[in-house]
Amino acid sequence: MIAHTDSQKATYAAAGVDIEAGDEAVEQLKPWAEKATRPEVLDGIGGFAGLFKLKLDRWKEPVLASSTDGVGTKLAVAQAMDIHDTVGIDLVAMVVDDLVVCGAEPLFLQDYIAVGKVVPERIAQLVKGIADGCVQAGCALMGGETAEHPGLMAPDHYDMSATGVGVVEADAVLGPDRVKPGDVVIAMGASGLHSNGYSLARHVLLEIGRMPLTGHVEELGRTLGEELLEPTRIYAKDCLALAAETDVRTFAHVTGGGLAGNLARVVPQGLMAELDRGTWTPAPLYALIAQRGRVEREEMERTFNMGVGMVAVVAAEDTDRALAVLTARHVPAWVIGEVGKTTDSDAPRAVLRGDHPRF
Repeated sequence: MIAHTDSQKATYAAAGVDIEAGDEAVEQLKPWAEKATRPEVLDGIGGFAGLFKLKLDRWKEPVLASSTDGVGTKLAVAQAMDIHDTVGIDLVAMVVDDLVVCGAEPLFLQDYIAVGKVVPERIAQLVKGIADGCVQAGCALMGGETAEHPGLMAPDHYDMSATGVGVVEADAVLGPDRVKPGDVVIAMGASGLHSNGYSLARHVLLEIGRMPLTGHVEELGRTLGEELLEPTRIYAKDCLALAAETDVRTFAHVTGGGLAGNLARVVPQGLMAELDRGTWTPAPLYALIAQRGRVEREEMERTFNMGVGMVAVVAAEDTDRALAVLTARHVPAWVIGEVGKTTDSDAPRAVLRGDHPRF
């Protein structure tokens, strides 16, 4: 018989999972999470499930919309910089700006954070960013999950994702079926790379270019790390305001796949959106990546948003009004192209023409 001493007794903590640290993280994140709420939320953080009372008297025929996304390798920059209070905004943006494409108002979001080791202060900062993003989007943070994965993830490593739910009237769902020849495409300016293309950006700038994240870059006017961590612009409220005041046919959220690739998803067969590169100049960061990595234009445009984070397809007669609405909401906006007919069944549904000035 083998005798076991007290020092040999296995515990969850000895295996790398600290329940007490997890409880402390929940307590530290509560003040931030409680700021991101709505009147329809029936309970707070800490329950087994979030409860949201859908007020049916507000809608005639409500349709629920859902979306799930993450932040991607932008998290590697946050971890290297030890700055964790902004990537939560990116997470919210990726989810709610997909929801609003069909005209849905974001209602609530739930997050999932996986970590190698629970550091309560870091978890609180991550949730602070998520809560800030929810406030910007007008949705509630209904709770989530923090999972500690010792042995699977390095102690300072983490990943995060979220699922959001929105609602839209059945007769107000936006999409390709509303798009018509002669419609105008309006671009909304991006705040930076948003949350796409970071694997290529990091490869070019950090590995090929050997640029330090903390180094000041003259072309950018700040450090490379600050530029790369610029939070994603959240368009949800702006898009809803635009749809309420103008005849919006559809939106397209510009993420992985680029401007033309994402716009093509909401243009129906038989039509083509032609976009003019000459209407805007991409920010200096894009030129820096293209030059340092000798990245061809086609590769740049299918990897990055190139300065356009969201586009709206609107009725031509509402163009001026749409631009006025967005300008009043401090969203950079301009006419980038229009929708026309095509008889070529193999033609792309969205194309970029011309050249960028000074790029």
